[in-house]
Amino acid sequence: MNKILLIEDSDDIRENTAELLELSGYVVETASDGIEGVRLAQQNLPDLVICDIMMPHLDGFGVLQVFSKHEKLSQVPFIFLTAKTDRSDMRKGMEMGADDFLTKPFQEVELLRSIETRLKKKSLLMTGSSLDVELDSEVSLAQKALDFLDFSHYEIEKRTHHLQKKQSIYSEGDTPSRLYFLEKGKIKTYHTNREGKYFITSFIKEGDFFGYVDMLENQSYRETAEALEESVILSISSNEFKDLLKQNIHLEIYFRKALTSYLMKNEKILVSMAYQSLRLRVSMALVELAKTYGNIGNGPVVIRLSREDLASRVGTATETVIRTLSDFKKEGLLEIRGSEMTLLDVSKLANLRY
Repeated sequence: MNKILLIEDSDDIRENTAELLELSGYVVETASDGIEGVRLAQQNLPDLVICDIMMPHLDGFGVLQVFSKHEKLSQVPFIFLTAKTDRSDMRKGMEMGADDFLTKPFQEVELLRSIETRLKKKSLLMTGSSLDVELDSEVSLAQKALDFLDFSHYEIEKRTHHLQKKQSIYSEGDTPSRLYFLEKGKIKTYHTNREGKYFITSFIKEGDFFGYVDMLENQSYRETAEALEESVILSISSNEFKDLLKQNIHLEIYFRKALTSYLMKNEKILVSMAYQSLRLRVSMALVELAKTYGNIGNGPVVIRLSREDLASRVGTATETVIRTLSDFKKEGLLEIRGSEMTLLDVSKLANLRY
């Protein structure tokens, strides 16, 4: 029976995943952080490692780096788990020698298939056999998916669109015809109700794909996409994009998970609008903007957005947002200069209780 080392700091995920693996016939050892995981691996060499990235004490990248410097551990198949879908993390992990990269929440069959494939590859290498066509094909597909996600440099016919501030890319009711990628600038998407009021559904930052949600659900656009500032967009046809999804299971999984994440995020926002106080809704919108467009560290974060757009994200009147921002300013949470807002303490805004 193959031994699997599972390194995961979330108790629920660790216990549930360990149970799944044991029911599937594997012997499982678990660790709650990277340091403990390395210690267990050195004491009892596993056949495969499943490791979270964001962990206390020693993160997943640190664990993989330790493994790479250890003669025996460097030969152990290594699968990353992460709650993020950041392409830079995916590429970093692959370049460091990870064998696969799964994002949470993952499907059980997806994880089990990845484990089976990595163990099969290890077995073939140990016996000196050459990899079969299936394994070669899977590695090629994974690399093609990563190359595609680096869209600016992907070798495929693309259109370049130069947009002025407030220029639309597509509108509600249009039929999706292209997949878009924001190379430079900022984009907002919004939905307009029957009374003509609009609600911002998302903010898009450089390096993000957009326009795929309704395309994957085979329906007309439910929102309008508009430039918040001068922007440069790349795009390919929807037919070409759908053909690529059919050809590449890794690419399909990425965009399906991105779709799920988008829908869950908007559901959370709608729930907060219904049940949270106005102060909390405004603070949540500011934190979202900081995470999307700011460089969050220990210092202040500067964001630029009109009060009208902020109000349309929160779902209230502009005057009400202005009063709330004034309260935050008096409380020392932010500074205001025209359309520019400096968030002095993002963590305090994120943890407001009322």
